[in-house]
Amino acid sequence: MKSRIAGLVGPLVGAVCLAAAPAASAATYVVLGKGAGSLDREIRAAGGQVRTAMPEIGVFIVESDATNFMNRAKRIAAVSGIAEDVMLEYDLPVSAGEAVSIEDYGNPPFSGDDDVFFDLQWGHDAVDAPEAWNAGYRGAGATVAILDGGYDLDHPDLAPNLGPGGTAWGCHANFSDDPSLAYSFPDPFSHGTHVAGTVAAADNAFGTIGVAPEATLCLVKVLGDVGSGAFSWLIEGIYHIANPEFGVDVANMSLGARFPRNSAGAAQLISALGRAAAYATQNGVLMITSGGNEGANLDKDQMIVNVPSQAANFVSISATGPIGWAVDPENAFLDYLANYSNYGVTGIEFAAPGGDYIYPGSESCLIAGLVRPCFVFDYVFSTGNGGWYWSVGTSMAAPHAAGVAALIVGKNGGSMKPAQVLKAMRAGADDLGKPGRDPAYSKGRVNAYGSVSN
Repeated sequence: MKSRIAGLVGPLVGAVCLAAAPAASAATYVVLGKGAGSLDREIRAAGGQVRTAMPEIGVFIVESDATNFMNRAKRIAAVSGIAEDVMLEYDLPVSAGEAVSIEDYGNPPFSGDDDVFFDLQWGHDAVDAPEAWNAGYRGAGATVAILDGGYDLDHPDLAPNLGPGGTAWGCHANFSDDPSLAYSFPDPFSHGTHVAGTVAAADNAFGTIGVAPEATLCLVKVLGDVGSGAFSWLIEGIYHIANPEFGVDVANMSLGARFPRNSAGAAQLISALGRAAAYATQNGVLMITSGGNEGANLDKDQMIVNVPSQAANFVSISATGPIGWAVDPENAFLDYLANYSNYGVTGIEFAAPGGDYIYPGSESCLIAGLVRPCFVFDYVFSTGNGGWYWSVGTSMAAPHAAGVAALIVGKNGGSMKPAQVLKAMRAGADDLGKPGRDPAYSKGRVNAYGSVSN
């Protein structure tokens, strides 16, 4: 599957595959206990060193340079499984795009909103976010963790919502091997920045606006800036945001891997991920993840598993989008299932705007003072590294859903059980496609106003 990339268009965040973690002086393993409790002494005796202990869930990230460590660890009576750590490798095509800067803004947009690029955000219209804002619900009191790559920490649309103490707040964390939480490359497309802005770009009379513009952001780096990350980093990141001290209500994970169910270590890694997600859910965190960009029918493709979207305790999101929205913005249908999106009633919980790139025309359109090829405007527009950027994928759909969840939490005083948030999302979602649950939209395309009105 090829993405349509030209000029100012951002990359499609595509499929990922699994590969062994890079060779080093010590290999990394994910060890599962038979229950909660410490295994530090037993692991040391087997020749390993615990890097991260998660005794509440019986998961341990272990490093060892012993060639027989895995076999010795399997013989520990309290160990139920062990797998070598693997990398999640993103298929990120090199983009020829460039960021949109505030200087690119020309003619006034027609909406009257004072965030000058708001009129490029058709996804907000699709989920009725403005109607929720006008009813008084803007996400205040909700905290959303973004588990992703690096972030533009100085972005004017993100900085106001970085939580108490800004970047010094303890919830922000870096579990990758990159030295900084910040996105370090000059490339204008920063995946983490784009996702975070869709959720909670501030309503600051500048740039874009998030679905939940008054929510607090907790930024956690579990991927490197090149778009890859160890499975262990993701598990550590989920365990981190489950800490009740941080008060995280919603977590967004626009990332994933796709691999054979019977591949070596798959069952153990999926189990460890599920344990971490269950722990976060028990501590009040709704776990939202992208559904994947392979165009796969998850009901029929039983030999392949997508994680985290098909692991236990995750809410998976498919992607919708318009086809030629900029040609007639007032009348365009915004909810076609994106051609690349995974789908299926067993693998998807909701649909949300992720954009598409299949509009066949090559003519230019004018929206919010910007002249671009018309198909560009079908992408999702959000914050980028040093500016703003378009991109497309289920990676862009998940944060729309996370923003809706944050609005629900904010409406209800900033503290809800994940099951209660899900109930409100289901009650408010638009039932598109066949009546009831269907493969494309599953339980519906999320609707912000509908959800806060229930």
